[in-house]
Formats: sequence, C-alpha cells, structure tokens
Amino acid sequence: MRNLAEKRAQAIKTGWVDQQSQGQPTTVEGGSLVRSLVGQLADLGVRQAFGVSGGAIALLYDAIEDSSVALHHFRHETGAAFAATEAYFASNHPTMVFATTGPGALNALTGITAAKWDGAKVILITGATSVAQRGRWATQESSSYTLPQDALYAKGAIFDYAIRVESPAEYPEVMRRLALGLSRPGGFIAHVCIPMAIQAGRIENLPKRNLSAMSMPTAAPNEVAHIARLLKSDRFAVWVGFGATRCARLVKEFVERTGVKVFCSPRGKGIINENHPQFLGVTGLGGHSRVTEYMVQNKPARLLVLGTRLGEATSFWDRDLIPEEEIIHVDIDPEVPGTAYPTAETLAVHAEIGSFLTELIEHFPVKPLQKLPSAHRGWGDTVTLPVEGRSPVRPQVIMDVLQKKVVDGSDALVLAECGNSFAWCNHHLRFDRPGRYRVSTLFGSMGHAATGVVGAALARQAKAVAIVGDGSMLMNSEVSSAAQYNVPAVWVVLNDAGYGMCRDGHRALSLTDSQFDMPRVDFAAMARSMGAEGVRVESEDLLDVAFDQAMAATGPFVIDITIDPTQASPLLARFESLIKQGGSKHQKVSGWEVDT
Repeated sequence: MRNLAEKRAQAIKTGWVDQQSQGQPTTVEGGSLVRSLVGQLADLGVRQAFGVSGGAIALLYDAIEDSSVALHHFRHETGAAFAATEAYFASNHPTMVFATTGPGALNALTGITAAKWDGAKVILITGATSVAQRGRWATQESSSYTLPQDALYAKGAIFDYAIRVESPAEYPEVMRRLALGLSRPGGFIAHVCIPMAIQAGRIENLPKRNLSAMSMPTAAPNEVAHIARLLKSDRFAVWVGFGATRCARLVKEFVERTGVKVFCSPRGKGIINENHPQFLGVTGLGGHSRVTEYMVQNKPARLLVLGTRLGEATSFWDRDLIPEEEIIHVDIDPEVPGTAYPTAETLAVHAEIGSFLTELIEHFPVKPLQKLPSAHRGWGDTVTLPVEGRSPVRPQVIMDVLQKKVVDGSDALVLAECGNSFAWCNHHLRFDRPGRYRVSTLFGSMGHAATGVVGAALARQAKAVAIVGDGSMLMNSEVSSAAQYNVPAVWVVLNDAGYGMCRDGHRALSLTDSQFDMPRVDFAAMARSMGAEGVRVESEDLLDVAFDQAMAATGPFVIDITIDPTQASPLLARFESLIKQGGSKHQKVSGWEVDT
C-alpha cells in the first residue's frame, strides 16, 4: 500500500486534487489528521460513511476506504445524508457524511437538516478552500466571499457543533467536542470542515476517546410522587411519541397497570401494540378520528405526554386534544413542553422517560391478572380485498398486502415517504412493536425514505422497505447506489403520474391544480436499467406475486404500482387543519369523502 505522500502526489499529477496545499507538510500514512479523525470516529462508534467524493475531500475519502468504517459512495449528497440518518436509526450507531466544497456541502444540507430535526447523530465532514485561494474564485470556493459562513460553519439551527479547522493544533479540541456530543442524550449534528492542507497535516498520537453515555436528566422523587397523586385524582390518558421508543416495555406496563387509554404520534407507531385493547389510534397526518372523538366525548382531566413535541404533524395543534385540567409533558429537552400548546396549562417534567416511568410505576399497584379483550384492528378498518383485473390499483389494497407480506410476514423495517404515501401507511398499517416503522414528519423532505431505505438496509444488513410516491422517486432514489452494493432494499412506488399530495390539496382548497400531472414513468424498467430488479403492477390481483418476489430478492427491488388517484387520501385532514388555521368557516374539504 502506498503511503499518503505518494497517493497525494499522484492525485496532484492527475489533476484530481488541486495544488492549493503544495508546499504544506505531508505525513506518512497513519499520521495524517484525516486518518486519525476517521480512526477516532470509529472508536466513537461510527460504522458507516455516506457521501460523494471530490478533489477537496479526496484524502478523507482515501482514509475512510482504508479504515474499519464502511464507505458508501452515493450519487447525490442529499441522498447520502438521508441514508446516513436512517442508518443511525437502524443501528443506533452514529454515522458520517462526506462532501466536497461548494455544491457538495450545500447539497448535503437538506439531508443533514432532516437528521437534526429527527434527532439523529451524524457527523458531516467537508472540504474547504485553503486560505491562500480564498476570494480568488477557486473552483467550488467555499469562503466568506462566496457562501454564508454562519449557516455552514457555526453552531446554530442546523449544527450542534461546527468548525472550519485552520490548524492541526485544533484537532484535539475538535475530537473532544465530537466525543462529548456523541455521548450526550438525544441527537447530535456536527460539521467539521477541513482544507486539503490541514487534512494532510501531521497529528501526534492521541489517546482513544471511548463513547461513554452522559447522565440523563431525572425527576426528583417528590416531583414524581406529586405527578402520581395528580394522575390518581382524576381520569387521564397517555400520548406517546418517538422519544419513548426505547421505553416501550415501561409504557406498556404503566398503561396496563392504570387501565388508561393510550394513543401515539405518527413516529410513535408500534410503541404500544396497535392491536392492544387500550390503544385508540394514531394522531396527526393520516391519523384516526377515534382519538379526537374520545378526547371530546370522554374529556380526561389530564394528559400524560411522553416523547413527542406535539408539533403540527402530530397534533395539528387541535384544541380538541387538550385535557380539562393540564398537560403533563415529559421530555429530555426542557424547551419542548408548552411549545405546541402555549395557552394550555402545562406541567413540564425535564427527565429521561425511562427513568421517570420506572419511578412513576412504583406509585401504582400491580393489578390482578385479567383477561383482556381480544385483539382488534384498533380503529375498525376493514380489509379491502383485491379484485381480479381491477385497474388502477386502490392504495387501500396495497396497504393490506403490505400488512400481510411485510409487516406481519417479515421483520423488515418499513419507511414511509412524506405526503400521501405516509398518510396511507400511518392510517392503515399496524405495528405490534417499536423500531419497525420510520417516517420523517418533522422536516418532511421528499426523497428522505426513497434514499434513506438504502442506508437503513445497509446498516441492519437486512431487508428494508420504503413506500414512496413517483415524485419522490424522480427527485432522489439512489437505486443505482443500492445496485452497486447489492443492498436488500425494496421500493413500493405509489405511481399516480403526478404530485398527488399537491394535486389533492389544491383541489380540496378550491385552488388551481394545473401542472401537477406528469408523464407516467416505468420505474421497474428504470430499476432494471440500473442493475436492480423490478416489476410493474397494473391490477390488484398481481400484488401478492409482486411482493413475494420483492421480499425473496437478495438485492434491490422496485415494485411500480399504478394507483387509482380518485381514492381520497387520509392526508385530507391536513387540509381541514389548514382551513381552520386560515380562519375559514368552511370546516370540510369539498369534493372528497374522507375515510377516518
């Protein structure tokens, strides 16, 4: 293996790396900053790296390839960042994204922002224009002369930690900050930008930094006792979200001890078995009216909220979901409680949910074992049976086949794309345990699931299935990357030849819906052209065979389904919310019968 100096010299000779760092000290392999950085990130738990290379990041790319971190070269930085996000959630290991200067760094920002909003742990490493070349219009220059620096290289709305390294002497402090960030509870997004000359700078041996968890915030015993007295004093219900995923066993024990009703956010599906007799349904986008009906007709005095921000996608900020007395909101982020409903009486509890529930459960006696009612579908949906030769395919039928073949028939991870695809999944699919379902309802970027499914499948080395729209697949899918690495990812494309959510929304709000239709794409043929497998489904009776093929495939597989666009999406409740927010007296969307 050639040493770093030889590789760099060859890179300059071929023009792959510019000469902006010529004359700067280089080091033998193993002593460079980037090789130390990659090694120490591996020690901190990083197992996967996703990105697109370029001249200004070539030395880092080379260091990753020679390390224990698995390198995945994607087609677009946005897709790489989405994949890194889902790889984190699939494996619980922090991930790395790499990108070059200029467009490379900017392209990554959409996916990195989604990672921030979803609470992932992702380290973005980019190249930078060296000092001597700044302001001289270097190719893809990323200096204060060309790009906003605070958004890219400063702690703020996107990054929990960000720095442009200007000297190898800064490296020990950079690693200390990264280690601290990765050890803290919740998400952590960092950006380390390194000019080529600094990438090659010599680093003395540093001690390995092991990832040890920081202490979690806990509620004082007297605070927990007070909350227990409040809950015992009158009727209450429980609202759980994604932040309670790792505490699913405790949530179930508490709910069954108290006998209360429970419902969840879209990202919280599966924390409580959705067939559990005490489970009411899912709130928010594509959710179930049964939850609101319960809160209106059987208004509890209090609502115990665990692990959800109660943002728009979860609550629509619907005042019908506010209890009579107060919301008791538990979260590790002290800024969360009270934000969604600022005028509602809120008791904020700054604590990790697991430790809080462990203490709270002790205040409620164990009830004698009793036979629970038989499992039900949760909200009374009926199976929509496929009809031989029926075309186009109804989305409800696809959901029932998905339930049978994927959710119940495998251990595959299921990802839903934002928009109508997510609404159908949220409303119809039922999960009996946490960790099987992923959706990004917060940032809600198109292409998140279409590319994230590749990262999830890579991280878990097992099947992952994404339900996406044709618009998202055209925007960003990374099927080619999946074919390169033979990833067991499956795309279920709900193909209505248009931007369905936009089209439906404009119609529901009596706005123009021109230009949302587009030429129908054969995604199965496109997949085959990129080295993946694919089938096109145009009638309902062919769904079973298509899903059997996809779930049996060892590599990437695309199921392209021509769907019936006249079927009203469960997302239409979102448009009723928009009408309410606008102050309109019109409370129902016209022209649609919404299945709730």
